[in-house]
Amino acid sequence: MSPLVGTGALMRLILRRDRILMPIWIVLLALVVIGVASSFAQLYPTPESRQGLAGTIAASPAITAMLGPLFDLSIGGLTAWRVGGIMAVVVALISLLTVIRHTRTEEEAGRRELLGATVVGRHAPLSAALTMTLAANLVFAAVVAGGLTVLGLPASGSVALGLSFAAAGWVFAAMAGLAAQLTESAGRAKGISVAVLGLSYLLRFIGDSGGENGRLSWLSWLSPIGWVQRTRPFADESWWILALFAGTSVVVAIAAYALASRRDLGAGILPPRLGPASASPSLRTPLALAWRLQRGPLRAWTIGFAVVGLVIGSAAQGIADLLTTSPQLEAIFARIGGQGVLVDTFLSAIMSIAGLVAAAYAVQAALRLRSEEERMRAEPVLATSVGRLRWAASHLGFAAFGPAILLVVVGVAAGLSYGLSAGNVVQEVPRAVVAAIVQLPAVWVLVGIAVGLFGLLPRFTAVTWALLVIFLLLGQLGQVLQLSQWMLDLSPFSHVPWVLVRQVSLAPLFWLVVVAAGLTVAGLAGLRRRDVG
Repeated sequence: MSPLVGTGALMRLILRRDRILMPIWIVLLALVVIGVASSFAQLYPTPESRQGLAGTIAASPAITAMLGPLFDLSIGGLTAWRVGGIMAVVVALISLLTVIRHTRTEEEAGRRELLGATVVGRHAPLSAALTMTLAANLVFAAVVAGGLTVLGLPASGSVALGLSFAAAGWVFAAMAGLAAQLTESAGRAKGISVAVLGLSYLLRFIGDSGGENGRLSWLSWLSPIGWVQRTRPFADESWWILALFAGTSVVVAIAAYALASRRDLGAGILPPRLGPASASPSLRTPLALAWRLQRGPLRAWTIGFAVVGLVIGSAAQGIADLLTTSPQLEAIFARIGGQGVLVDTFLSAIMSIAGLVAAAYAVQAALRLRSEEERMRAEPVLATSVGRLRWAASHLGFAAFGPAILLVVVGVAAGLSYGLSAGNVVQEVPRAVVAAIVQLPAVWVLVGIAVGLFGLLPRFTAVTWALLVIFLLLGQLGQVLQLSQWMLDLSPFSHVPWVLVRQVSLAPLFWLVVVAAGLTVAGLAGLRRRDVG
């Protein structure tokens, strides 16, 4: 039997299962890109106004580090600069989650074994998942290109921008297919894939922190996220970079197929570590069991945040050093408070992004409850003297305090890195920690949403991830889209003050905590009343 037998049938099954979710993300993200282009056309209608914006960007190396270099001052060039990096990350994230959902998750749930009993080849599930994901990315690219062309932007640049987004999705879809072969756990496969995505963004961030021609700009060429911007839509497009995307995708996909041929169904290439024959007395409580399940992800996230913090501190010093190379910039910032204002603005902005990333960990930790329930591992625990609330609280402790650990770690690492280079560790570490930890109430709101859905509408817990993406888009693109303030205020992170650059009001943080507590209580009340499983 051919290893690809049944691929078409599985593709139809994926299309049926994702018939609502797939069109929603395609249309929503395409409208965001088109909306940004339309907003730029209204905000900066003349070349003179766009030249002024370019001057602002040049005067703020922090903006270049976060968004990448600006290659062209046309409306299309501004659009590609503003949405290029963030949209590539979102499309890549959706693509990798889609592939893992239809491959490793199916195996872990036992549904792949049922399909294997029919006329389905070994490589059919991976082929179907990759094909449908690539097709969705192409449709997204076509909608983006068509919408921008209708707005009057050049067709070549519109197509290049759409294809660069799709190409980023292709690369990370293939990487997810490879990760799905390495481990028998869907959660670990997601962790590996997301870690690669995070590393790609980090390389781009470091590479662009010194501008297009900075001494570390070569690092951006190691990142598929950096390739998206180096495609240069609307700025004498570098079409050959699409071949780099395609080649990388093919090589990684071939590796995934090769590994799939060597492993057993349900197993991974990397064997799981064998545990002791009998359980330790320390596992007799639900909290101890939760610690056993949650410690691996928490350890990995903590190491990642420490590395990111060191990079943030180093980038902050690099941005401060740029002022010394330009007397004009030094004079500008001297009038508004000196070098410290630039660094404080950078740290505040980047810590708000760190808060969103910490929220991703928090949601993952909270939704471990749903994962345990779906895999029928909650029932044996609840069949003992352990009550539902006690079981839920054991995992929610990690969802509440885990992100606090991550934010403190990233703050300490950033403060140490910048403080050592600036010669003022004692002052910089506490300030960086405060800028990070102030994000915690907003993170807890995401935890509250996850718990509320788990207790009241458990089938819709995945909506929490969608809301996290929406909050990210609101924070990064909301003002460019000229959204109403009430829409921007829907994101809890919009209420977090930038403590290093503005006067702090504790009232928004208090109300965020109240909202998070209310959602959590509602979810736990629902858990007490509904059926488990």
